[in-house]
Amino acid sequence: MRRPLAAAAGLVAGVLLVQGDTLADDAGADAARRAKAVAVLGAGAASRTIAVGDVEDRLAAMPGFQRGTFGGTADGIRRRFLDEVLLREAVLALGAQAARLEAQPAVALALDRAVSSGVVRAVRDGLGRAVDIPMDDVRAYYERNRARYDAPARYQLWRILCKTGDEAQTVLAAAQADPTPKTFAQLARDHSQDKATALRSGNLGFLAADGTSSEPGLRVDPAIVRAAQAVRDGDIVPAPVVEGDFFSVVWRRGTLAAQKRAVEDVAAPIREILWRARVKAGVDSLVSTLRAAKVHALHEDLLDSLDLSAFPDAGHGP
Repeated sequence: MRRPLAAAAGLVAGVLLVQGDTLADDAGADAARRAKAVAVLGAGAASRTIAVGDVEDRLAAMPGFQRGTFGGTADGIRRRFLDEVLLREAVLALGAQAARLEAQPAVALALDRAVSSGVVRAVRDGLGRAVDIPMDDVRAYYERNRARYDAPARYQLWRILCKTGDEAQTVLAAAQADPTPKTFAQLARDHSQDKATALRSGNLGFLAADGTSSEPGLRVDPAIVRAAQAVRDGDIVPAPVVEGDFFSVVWRRGTLAAQKRAVEDVAAPIREILWRARVKAGVDSLVSTLRAAKVHALHEDLLDSLDLSAFPDAGHGP
């Protein structure tokens, strides 16, 4: 049995060797084909060559509907694209080179931006597509940010915190007589003991039932939320609400309905968020590496000599 097996193995090896040589020959022939010059422009160091591969790559990267705008046949598309796009770009680039436009600050800046944008695109392409981010990563983000997708109802409340019940009754009567933001804002400035919100109409932000606010670090007595839940949006609570040692006049300005979205419902936007974060992290890491390797001298003190007031106004802010 060994001789037939050995013969079969030798036959397979021979076939694979022939196939390997054939593939190598095909690859070499294709490379030679792609390297052939379709057009040569200029002469010497300033010359440019448009190769078959250049035309092929540019057409391949173009959406089909866009290729169709160059003609109704494959031959027409190829020829018109060469003439109207590649040759046009090349002769204009040679003209710019002859005029030394790259030495102009605005052009040099545009070139730098184009190259840096290309590097960012390369980083982005290397990370793959957002839709390919694993569902496990999506679920992990969802759990870390559950409050965004599974949140209770919240109520936007304006509140004037008064020292006494009598003062609160007086403020409430004034607010009910003219239930406008302007009047309530003035009453808050004049009477509210909550100095953190007195100058912003007593706005507490959006409050959950437990008194936590959308405003960072702000939490109030849940009693004022319970009182506001008994009225409609736009109504002032009809009686002062006891809040610790104080009495509050409360205006329910609006409501955010409860949100409860399953992870499957928000997978697409979460993938986009994760993908953008990864692109930023990749670019930041590359910039950090390049700065360490390429920036050899940095004299920020020289910036003090720049007089920004001497620059013409380009219509931008400071």
